[in-house]
Amino acid sequence: MKQFYKSKSLRKLSFLFVLLFSAITVLNSCKKDDDDEFEDHVVRFEVKTTGGGVIKAIVTQVGTVKTDIFDVVEPVWISDEFFVNSSQAQLNLDAKADLPVADAELVVNLWIDGEIVRTDRKTGAGPAVASIDYSFLEL
Repeated sequence: MKQFYKSKSLRKLSFLFVLLFSAITVLNSCKKDDDDEFEDHVVRFEVKTTGGGVIKAIVTQVGTVKTDIFDVVEPVWISDEFFVNSSQAQLNLDAKADLPVADAELVVNLWIDGEIVRTDRKTGAGPAVASIDYSFLEL
């Protein structure tokens, strides 16, 4: 009779152990799901010309918010740093400039977290348009 009692207790203990292990596994998996999959990034736009070029227009877009800037006086325009959550998905930067000589350049840069992640360069005399598109979402 004692042998039967011990095996019954062993079964109960095993069942309790499996139940406890399952509960811990479920709680840990739920904990990972609660983590925010999107994160904030420090973003900055930059547009510059060389060789006497004149920036005529800059268009920036962060998510669905669009900004237009016309007739920039300086040969270099740098936006203020701002935070963008990666859930915003899309960043766009377009610039138009008049370049007076063949070796003049229009350069647009996209900085994210202190590093240039995209650059577009246009060289030559006449009107030039440079454009950058960036998406945080992996397709």
